[in-house]
Amino acid sequence: MSLENKDVQRIAHLARLAVDEAAIPDYARDLGNILDLVAQMDAVDTAGVEPMAHPMEVSQRLRPDEVTESDQRERFQKLAPQVENGLYLVPQVIE
Repeated sequence: MSLENKDVQRIAHLARLAVDEAAIPDYARDLGNILDLVAQMDAVDTAGVEPMAHPMEVSQRLRPDEVTESDQRERFQKLAPQVENGLYLVPQVIE
């Protein structure tokens, strides 16, 4: 797919990117190559391919779900400038 300079300028405008005028032809060529690759991948028949999360058959080693910290809520509540009903009070930032 070939992109024109105005296409690159429009894409840059939508993405709020500043693009050097001299680099626009290079961007047009590179973006066109990317779109061609996407079109080639889109043309591949993947009807019998099972979706996968990772290309390798691996599983994550998970640590046991155990509590490792002691409950220090009361200590932290005492350190807070303002607390009400167990909640931290902060200055209002949105009106």
